Amino acid sequence: MNAVSLSKPALSARLARRVVSPALFDFWATRLNPLWTLEQPLARLVERQPASRDAVTLILAPNRHWRGMQAGQHVNLGVEIAGRRLIRSYSPTPLDDGRLAITVKAIEGGLVSGHLARQAQPGEVFALDQAFGEMGVPKAGNDLLLLAAGSGITPLRALLRALAAQGMPVAVDLLYWARRRDELCFVEELQALAAMHPRLRVRLLLTREGDVPAPRIGELPLDQIVDLSQRHVLACGPGGFVHSARTRLEGRVAQFQAEAFSVPALADDEEGMVEVELARSGRRVQLARGQSLLQGLEAQGLRPKHGCRMGICNSCACARQSGTTRHLLTGEHSSEPSAQVRLCISAPSTDLILDL
Repeated sequence: MNAVSLSKPALSARLARRVVSPALFDFWATRLNPLWTLEQPLARLVERQPASRDAVTLILAPNRHWRGMQAGQHVNLGVEIAGRRLIRSYSPTPLDDGRLAITVKAIEGGLVSGHLARQAQPGEVFALDQAFGEMGVPKAGNDLLLLAAGSGITPLRALLRALAAQGMPVAVDLLYWARRRDELCFVEELQALAAMHPRLRVRLLLTREGDVPAPRIGELPLDQIVDLSQRHVLACGPGGFVHSARTRLEGRVAQFQAEAFSVPALADDEEGMVEVELARSGRRVQLARGQSLLQGLEAQGLRPKHGCRMGICNSCACARQSGTTRHLLTGEHSSEPSAQVRLCISAPSTDLILDL
């Protein structure tokens, strides 16, 4: 008979579950130590570092339930503000000592980003879901073209650190856009990596500063910088930036991969309202065609399950029983019955029935 051995923490956790619920255990244990839980990953803020004019890097120390992550992945961070837990997604840089570095840019009107960037102090504890996401160091041998705008530099910085730890096995060109120089993050680190690794080239592009502002992604002659047909491209930034990169490069490069943290501007033909029926409750609501289903439902006072709000973690996915939705990042329309729809990056194009 095969024997299964358990570590002491695992055995203790199994015994604890037999006599007390995880919620009750966590309630009392966190009063002794804020990071003591039965199952829930938590992280304590241990250090704040300025990253740019309007961004800060937070160094987090997770508890033992955190399973780690790969460079380029995301985590959902739960932040307590005024008695409510609000969840936002960030792309951390895993550090050598097991800690995480999360860079947060203060967004106008952003409750969580404003708290983290201006108010959170060492000692504050956050809920921390396990890592998710597929943007990582490519296994294929193609050289890389990294395109970043604004906060989109954060997952690409993590990828560059991982590649540097491998000795920079492929040639990498990083093009990093910002409006002004004081909005750039990690400049000294990126330049130091480029100085250490000749196969890495870093180009900073400022669109609202200098005598000749840099061209945007749709205008820069990329084919004069690299051989696009041989490049694996990873793009990360606002929705409009990613949409421009996708439109210009998909099909012209060896592989194209992208993540957007906002949606592109609304097309003129996607205005007006539609009726959305929630099949489980029978409720009918009027939602704007140019807004994500998640935002529209929240505006109606509903709280669908969600996580990253970026279309990555799939926490908000539900079945579309009928009707047509538009993917906010690609512009593609879908009307296949019973298909899964991610509420955070899907907008209603026609009347809908959702399995909610």
